[in-house]
Amino acid sequence: MTEGADRMTITTEQVTVRRGDTELLLKGMSCAACAVRIEKGLNEIEGVNVTVNFASEKAAVHFDTEKLSIQDLIRKVKEIGYGAEEATDDFEKEQEAKDKEIKNLRNIFIMSAVLSLPLVMAMFAGVFNIESLMFLHNPVLQLSLAAPVQFIIGFRFYRNSYHNLKARSPGMDVLVAMGTSAAFFYSVYNGFFQDLPAGVKPELYFEASAIIITLILLGKYFEALSKGKTSEAIKKLMGLKPKNARVMRDGTELEIPIEQVKPGDLVVVRPGERIPVDGMVEKGTSSVDESMITGESLPVEKMPGSEVIGATINKNGSITIMATKVGKETVLSQIIKIVEEAQSSKAPIQRLADKVAGIFVPSVLGVAAVTFLVWFFVFGNVSMGFISAVAVLVIACPCALGLATPTAIMVGTGKGAENGILIKNGESLERAHKLDVIVLDKTGTITRGEPSVTDVVPLGGVTSEDLLFYSGSIENVSEHPLGEAVVKKAKKKGLSVEEVTDFQAVPGKGVYGTVMGKKVAAGTRSFMKEHGIEDNGAEGRAEQLE
Repeated sequence: MTEGADRMTITTEQVTVRRGDTELLLKGMSCAACAVRIEKGLNEIEGVNVTVNFASEKAAVHFDTEKLSIQDLIRKVKEIGYGAEEATDDFEKEQEAKDKEIKNLRNIFIMSAVLSLPLVMAMFAGVFNIESLMFLHNPVLQLSLAAPVQFIIGFRFYRNSYHNLKARSPGMDVLVAMGTSAAFFYSVYNGFFQDLPAGVKPELYFEASAIIITLILLGKYFEALSKGKTSEAIKKLMGLKPKNARVMRDGTELEIPIEQVKPGDLVVVRPGERIPVDGMVEKGTSSVDESMITGESLPVEKMPGSEVIGATINKNGSITIMATKVGKETVLSQIIKIVEEAQSSKAPIQRLADKVAGIFVPSVLGVAAVTFLVWFFVFGNVSMGFISAVAVLVIACPCALGLATPTAIMVGTGKGAENGILIKNGESLERAHKLDVIVLDKTGTITRGEPSVTDVVPLGGVTSEDLLFYSGSIENVSEHPLGEAVVKKAKKKGLSVEEVTDFQAVPGKGVYGTVMGKKVAAGTRSFMKEHGIEDNGAEGRAEQLE
């Protein structure tokens, strides 16, 4: 600021905020309330904007890189009571971790079910008075079966409860730990310390604690399976990426992992192979199937100077391309990113679910306490009050509430990606059910995906059979997709294809050769004119005998 006798000038300096985007893999979440707490805790940090998706167990984070680092965010998640690490592009590694988790859940569920089964049989023996199974009511036997389920298999609930309570944010694990522990220790008291008249059997609830843990593990196993299936669309998109590329370096052709290709490298692509990276044709001509990107079934002719897209299919002709975009910059990587962001986004209806999940656990604890007090003071029944309070704790689970919406988004966007439809975010998906009319800007995107012959119009006194016979024979040597359609039509009519001599193919124009002593040309109008064949008004590729 400078001041003069008759004027004052104020100079302002523009402040630039450097934004960073990252994705965190979250660990230790057991219910939607956990996701809400992590999201709320991170969003309290100045300069941070976070969206947590319970179904994908990921957090999309936007933050000020000058004030925070990724390690600061991970540290904050740990303070809240959960684990986190920066997500990588190694989708296969993530999938392996998920498969390992699914296998682990399956194994511990089976162990828990095997130990719980005798306790269930004991319960039925008591209800239906089955004398042969009454030995299962022995307190020592039930304790030996229930204890491993409660404290070894169910240790995960105690561990997560500790972290939740330490962060002053009780979640579903707290409800499970409290409910099952109450049933277990009440059974221990009744079975070993309570004074009972002779001949009276103690009331044991070991089966309740064991079965609750078993069923919750089964639910988590199904939940993990559901989460795993929703990533199939991304897995299929990732599968389109070639693993290796042939690169020219120092005059030598080397096959290297796709991750080592750099912009400016010359990449050799042979017929039938997928193009490894985005680039520009330096040498050679070919036709490329770009239907995975454009939806158009007809391959596009490529020549020096033409742009090509990674993961599209080189139909015929060997080409050399110069890599322009690699890794995250390729079109396919951007598509995968869009699908992942859509799966991590929230639909408007989910905001209501998150609000409910955020206050659900404390509310359940309050309802359980009131239930016990009513049974104790109003009805004077401590045992029934205890059982009812435990029931409230263990059956109240916000997981379904918080998991349904994000899982629906993941499945919806994933199914769309499998069918070539990219959905921008959860809000767009939610609004889609209101659509009455869908308008497409070009018909090529809704074809069968491959060209076919619909009509044969012979001219100049040639029969349909002759036209299909000769054109089918000459096109049988060609690799052009329209030629393949002509050959299919000829074979469908029962016509054979003969050997072709003096065959020549002109990229982008047509083919010519000799079939049974007759010169045959097939191609575009301009190509036919070059071979002395007049334009007869026919559309598309013309076939004529000479």
